[in-house]
Amino acid sequence: MTVAALLLGRAGSKGFPGKNLYPVLGRPLMAYPLLAAQGSQFVQHLYVSTDSPAIMQVGRDYGATIIQRPPELCSDQALGEDAFVHGYQVIRDRLHLASQSLEFMVLLFANAATITGALIDQGIEILRADPTLDSAVTVSRYNMWSPLRARKLMPDGCLHPFVPFEIFGDPQTLSCDRDSQGDVLYADMGVSIVRPHCLEDLVSGLLPQKWMGQRIAPIPSWGGVMWTMNGKFREWNIGCNSTVIMRFERDDVKSDRL
Repeated sequence: MTVAALLLGRAGSKGFPGKNLYPVLGRPLMAYPLLAAQGSQFVQHLYVSTDSPAIMQVGRDYGATIIQRPPELCSDQALGEDAFVHGYQVIRDRLHLASQSLEFMVLLFANAATITGALIDQGIEILRADPTLDSAVTVSRYNMWSPLRARKLMPDGCLHPFVPFEIFGDPQTLSCDRDSQGDVLYADMGVSIVRPHCLEDLVSGLLPQKWMGQRIAPIPSWGGVMWTMNGKFREWNIGCNSTVIMRFERDDVKSDRL
């Protein structure tokens, strides 16, 4: 049984053109998840699925095998889950020819700069310790963005609760304290480590990221993917990612591993 990592990155970002190749601390953004996969003690195969010649070259520079993504999976309307399934099927079939089978797939995005090899290994160990789990994914805690605080604009021109307060209990006892509902965890797309059956039977997975299956374990993290942002917010996001990367690299600068 083997562990393969698959990174997605395409050329056609509209909100932040070229974001996957954007230089961060002297490397293209997509180099960091590749380094994380290389730094894992369990990942044995590394692949990049893309339509971009430039991304292909960076992938090769960091030791990845390239999967040519079909045009229909590279549009603005294409879903990441379908690109993951396509890449998985290519990897599965290639490994089968070599008489190998997959234990786990490590699913990565090119703009997830804050992932590390240690987080990947933590997720793999979680799954090995509990065969009933479908996946382990990085999560970031954002209590400020509790569903209790979410609002939506209604036809009357006013803000209304996005989720009925009754979902959280008696509205008379609810608190405005951001921590009152407990920790609010978001799958931050830093990494998803999944069993192959999750990609074989995508329709059975939980929305919105169906590749994670049904029983999903958390890997505590912070940051995840660098979201597409414009102007000052983009620079702020890049700065945050740079700070986290420097923290992770501080103890191992010479090894070029994360």
